[in-house]
Amino acid sequence: MKHVLKSALAGALLASAGASATTLQVKIDGVASGKGKLRVAVCDESTFLKKCTLGAATAAHAGSARVDVPNVPAGAWAVMAYHDENDNEKMDRNAMGIPSEGYGFSNGATAKYGPPPFRQAAVTVGNGAAVPVQINLQY
Repeated sequence: MKHVLKSALAGALLASAGASATTLQVKIDGVASGKGKLRVAVCDESTFLKKCTLGAATAAHAGSARVDVPNVPAGAWAVMAYHDENDNEKMDRNAMGIPSEGYGFSNGATAKYGPPPFRQAAVTVGNGAAVPVQINLQY
């Protein structure tokens, strides 16, 4: 009986989580080449520019591409994308710490003397319909 209750509770939690989540449709423009992968990270304020818990990747294509990130809970999220040209699963940087691969943030947030603050890149995710996000890569 205990196992049945645990299973029922787990199912109810999963069903409610699915109902309050949506998909981010991230359109990435300005992709320089078809090398490697395009990686997208979706972060809340506490994980922004650290270890983001949500993300997705796709093969790179010169020009534009779309990466869907499913199951994003309602709330404020910043979206970052980068062109992992050598497919090493990290954004490479030069000796000064400046990214050496193309990158960009949601809302056109720009990195001038360091990364933009969370609030500039944050998008609001509600329940239901997919949310389009536009990112332009800078190299």
